[in-house]
Amino acid sequence: MPITEGQPAPPFILPDQNGDRVSLEDFRGKHVIVYFYPRDDTPGCTKEACGFRDLWDEIQRTGTVILGVSPDNADAHNRFIEKYRLPMTLLCDPDKAMMTEYEAYREKVLYGIRKLGVVRSTVWIGPDGNVIKHWKRVPQAAGHPARILSLLQDSV
Repeated sequence: MPITEGQPAPPFILPDQNGDRVSLEDFRGKHVIVYFYPRDDTPGCTKEACGFRDLWDEIQRTGTVILGVSPDNADAHNRFIEKYRLPMTLLCDPDKAMMTEYEAYREKVLYGIRKLGVVRSTVWIGPDGNVIKHWKRVPQAAGHPARILSLLQDSV
């Protein structure tokens, strides 16, 4: 089922960097930004994560939850968090089930070659659990957190 703005976001339960189970239902009543990225500590993923980190206080003032999701395991997430002092929760999706359901794991073209992979994308879920916005592809990781913050400030 495709991610459709105005429709319910698919439920999920995944472990975070500490091994704690995190579900979408945990955040009922809050705005949630779920951003999908290919791999911890790679250039684009680091720029995006550090962008959220650098805007963290302003994002927190909007009452929004930020969740990063990649196929990495808890150890990789913890190294990434420690290295860059990341404040957000990072979820582990090694079998890519959530990423597939959220259309973040799909065919993509890299250097002219088509293959399955994680596509940098983001879903904004409203307090009612419905999708407000779906960025199917985020081409400029570094500026994406600022664009999200601007939208949050205008509507939250």
